[in-house]
Amino acid sequence: MRVVFPFSAIVGQDEMKQALLVAAVSPTIGGVLVLGDRGTGKSTAVRALATLLPKMAVVTGCRYSSDPATDEKKCVDGCNGHHGVNGQKPEVSYVPVPVVDLPLGATEDRVVGALDLERALTQGVKAFEPGLLARANRGFLYIDEVNLLEDHLIDVLLDVAASGENVVEREGISIRHPARFVLVGSGNPEEGELRPQLLDRFGLSVEIRTPTDLAARIEVVRRRDAFDRDPEAFVAQWAEEDAKIGALIVAARDRLPNITVSDAVLEQASKLCMILGTDGLRGELTLLRTARAVAALDGSDEVLSDHLRRVAPSSLRHRLRRNVLDDAGSTVRIERAMEEVFGK
Repeated sequence: MRVVFPFSAIVGQDEMKQALLVAAVSPTIGGVLVLGDRGTGKSTAVRALATLLPKMAVVTGCRYSSDPATDEKKCVDGCNGHHGVNGQKPEVSYVPVPVVDLPLGATEDRVVGALDLERALTQGVKAFEPGLLARANRGFLYIDEVNLLEDHLIDVLLDVAASGENVVEREGISIRHPARFVLVGSGNPEEGELRPQLLDRFGLSVEIRTPTDLAARIEVVRRRDAFDRDPEAFVAQWAEEDAKIGALIVAARDRLPNITVSDAVLEQASKLCMILGTDGLRGELTLLRTARAVAALDGSDEVLSDHLRRVAPSSLRHRLRRNVLDDAGSTVRIERAMEEVFGK
């Protein structure tokens, strides 16, 4: 197994790390879009996050990582015969949470799945070969340079992200399988913009920049150099800190359903979105869900105004309309609106 740079060893980039932790605690938020300079640790952070999560239970041998508690009876494969019979539970295995890369040059068949040509030619059997969406089920689907993704793949992702299922109708095959994953995209905005439909599907949007503080840059280089020279020793050095973050995620997941939101905080969230002119109500819903997840990570029993302030930029910056009369960036506009709602 490839050694991954520790999450806790990443220097700075606090907003990105918070957004990824929120997505791990509450996957229904809708994924994370990370935009910024190349070489700022975007892909490193995504892969490091997955190593913090507890292994997930799957039906042994299932190509779709079916959850033994809920999904195994719905599996299109019958989980390769590993169903429990006569009231017995199915055979269960524990595997790492998958992080699947979707390459820009991937074909649609590679992404959604297609006819298994080997079995068709050798056995004369029409069988389905799952694609990347099946491998990513219950994990993370990571797209680097997401703003350069081809339109036909964007259309596929929009359909699957909305339904949580991948439907394949081709070559005499009709398959419907679960494809619930946290979508994580990264890119450099200077290389092109995302289609609005895909942009709206991301729950959180994070902007990151190359560190300008000399001490921070030196520390980044020092840690990366130490990791490259002896990965195992470096990971062992940060294992305790990573374990603490992993335990924090598990505790936050348990706490999340019981966190309350007062009417006053709900009013602040709606007022903030009204001032900013966000379309629809998805902004308020994402803002509250994200604030609830941050409250869970903080160990709080309720969402406070401070939680809203901390998550408002990442929840709302990609939902703002362009204002021809205001050339300020999205983050600046959100900061001004927060001053109006919360005070300085």
